[in-house]
Amino acid sequence: MATIKDVAREAGVSVATVSRVFNDSGRVNDETRHRVRVVAERLRFWPNGVARSLITNRTHAIGVLLPDLHGEFFSEVIRGIDLAARREGLHVLVSSSHSDTHELVSALRSMRGRIDGLLILAPEPESIPAIRASAWGCPVVLLGPGGETPDFDTVALANFDGAYAVVRHLQRLGHRRIATITGPPNNRDAQQRLEGYRAGLREAGVPQPRSFEVRGDFTEPSGYQGARAVLKLTPRPTALFVANDVMAVGALGALREAGVRVPNDVAVAGFDDIALARHLTPPLTTVHVDAYQLGERALQRLLRHDRGEPAPGHSHEMLPTWLVVRASCGATPQERRRATDAPPPGTRVRQAATRPRPPAKRRKGGA
Repeated sequence: MATIKDVAREAGVSVATVSRVFNDSGRVNDETRHRVRVVAERLRFWPNGVARSLITNRTHAIGVLLPDLHGEFFSEVIRGIDLAARREGLHVLVSSSHSDTHELVSALRSMRGRIDGLLILAPEPESIPAIRASAWGCPVVLLGPGGETPDFDTVALANFDGAYAVVRHLQRLGHRRIATITGPPNNRDAQQRLEGYRAGLREAGVPQPRSFEVRGDFTEPSGYQGARAVLKLTPRPTALFVANDVMAVGALGALREAGVRVPNDVAVAGFDDIALARHLTPPLTTVHVDAYQLGERALQRLLRHDRGEPAPGHSHEMLPTWLVVRASCGATPQERRRATDAPPPGTRVRQAATRPRPPAKRRKGGA
């Protein structure tokens, strides 16, 4: 295999000049640059990536840590990151933390020296100190926790808004007994969706027993088991808000298996608006989130740090959500026609329905 010394000797230049050519340094004239590249191509030489990074202190790679690699939501986030990175000539290294702080730290250590920046999706609150301690000065952007982590830039979804909009919509359809299947208790997205659900109920003055909050974990089996638990509640809820669409798929299967008609007996709504949602039977009312934009915006914020652009402290961006009304909630055809499946072309994403802001601090055990 040809080395940088072989190229330098054949081109009649120094090793330093060859290095400047491949590092796109402006201190080489066009004739010399062309000669070096012609020789390198003839010798089939390409600089070793690790050695090159030692010289430039850049790897031209971005690390991405996700809690899971399975599911349409995560694939859309990765797609947004990957396409934005490709436009910048960057590669993406992807790993999973499985929502475990120890695995997250292990993945961080394995990426050390291999990346120029790091994106972490949905870190659990207790993992933030570990990220702070293990990031070795690498630029980091968090996806999901909102403005509650002052040490990092964040890009988050308006989870509270979306869940609140779902509950208020179900109430407008006449439902008073609205149950929910929640996400994992330590997941901030799940917590914010639960807070939005509770706020919608409080505003309507229709308190629900905590037994109406059935725990899930964002997986299809937990949605199936959660719906079976909901059917055992007395009195039975007339509506069910599921904290993500993957669980809603499982919930619809359990309801169908039990002979419960949707929406005639129980109305169902989800969250995320994955592509499958519109093809379910019945099509699923849900909250649309732009997972692609979440990934793209996070990468753009990371590049701002990587380029050393000045910024007044860390910034926290919230991407809006909006309600998509389909048949599973029992809305009339006229109501469904009035609801759009996406914002009009060329417009910005619409904010969810007006709602109260969640309280800044909550007492232990409070709603």
